[in-house]
Amino acid sequence: MTNLIETRDLCRTFGTEETKVTALDHVSIDIEEGEFTAIIGPSGSGKTTLLHLIGGLDEPNSGSVMLSGSNIADMSGNQLSDFRRDHIGFIFQAYNLIPVLSAEENIEYIMLLQGLGAAERKKRVKEMLAMVELEGLGDRRPSHLSGGQQQRVAVARAMASNPDIILADEPTANLDSKTGISLLEVMRDLNQQQNMTFVFSTHDEKIMERATRLIYLHDGKVEQDERK
Repeated sequence: MTNLIETRDLCRTFGTEETKVTALDHVSIDIEEGEFTAIIGPSGSGKTTLLHLIGGLDEPNSGSVMLSGSNIADMSGNQLSDFRRDHIGFIFQAYNLIPVLSAEENIEYIMLLQGLGAAERKKRVKEMLAMVELEGLGDRRPSHLSGGQQQRVAVARAMASNPDIILADEPTANLDSKTGISLLEVMRDLNQQQNMTFVFSTHDEKIMERATRLIYLHDGKVEQDERK
């Protein structure tokens, strides 16, 4: 199997010397193509920090992150922005959709940034809406969609750029149990049928049950790493 992500001795602290908090303490993990991985642990264990470092949304104090063979720490701001756009899909707890754009336009936006032609964008948006079971709702703005529907748009947007990996930070936290399960089944199907690689940070038992790998963090360290 191919390693999509390799982190080596990742350390991240916050605060001044007097108030320093160690969020990550020499974390080294490899994530392979096609995995459905959940990073779990109590609040303050470093889950979201690790996800942000993998995605290039934050920088480590020391250590390295290799993603698809590229060291993201070596990239300039513009290089990193372009790399994230083309290689990483993000799903956030708060959806982070653009409110003035329709569902279709939210999904299409990243493809506009990539410079894809109109015909290809339209074709892919249609495919993405079908994948997340939102056919017929593409013209609705986020305010006219339920929370579960908005999160499905966020999943479709994350997939639209054909990323190497999708990083999901507590994606079911704002959803009721039934909606959360429905969304997870969509992502699990995408993982199984299209070999999409997912990494979650989560407290959600439903995600843990469906994950094929669980990475336990405690006080910023990997306490356990198990594949099912």
